[in-house]
Amino acid sequence: MIKITVGSSTFTATLSDNAAAAAFQALLPLTLKMEDVNGNEKFYRLSRPLPVAAANPGIVHEGDLMLWGAGGLVLFYKTFSTSYNYTRLGRIDNAAGLAGALGSGDVEVTFELKQN
Repeated sequence: MIKITVGSSTFTATLSDNAAAAAFQALLPLTLKMEDVNGNEKFYRLSRPLPVAAANPGIVHEGDLMLWGAGGLVLFYKTFSTSYNYTRLGRIDNAAGLAGALGSGDVEVTFELKQN
């Protein structure tokens, strides 16, 4: 599990069991200035590519943490239908309040391993 912090809000997320999620976990901790894209996601271009196993999820859910291409980290804060392919990295366990915490502009987000 990882902890995602946005301002004073903290969320926990469960990582997927795949090579991309393992590679992402190996990069933690990360504090990133994520760009708002399309009014439904925060995006950051990672400095190195991660393994890709992209598929079309059909529906992206609020709280999904995905990889677009080999280096585009995406945290979704709205649920919607999509025609794009993503590699699933994980999902926020309880996304209540996520959209409010992320806001409508660019935002600093910290990803780190959750301490037990």
